[in-house]
Amino acid sequence: MAQHNCENCSLRTKYDKAPKSLIGRFWRWHINFCPGWKNYISSLEEDEKQALKAKYQLKKV
Repeated sequence: MAQHNCENCSLRTKYDKAPKSLIGRFWRWHINFCPGWKNYISSLEEDEKQALKAKYQLKKV
């Protein structure tokens, strides 16, 4: 099984620091269809999923 780097993604870190920056907005747009992000989310425990859903205003998790 492939290892997910989403937890340590540099683009995600940049989003966390400056969500309205160009790179931050790109990362947020990108996770809407990224298969790696979807696999990462599905591999998490339910409470972790809900925390990310709230943090990143995700509609589908």
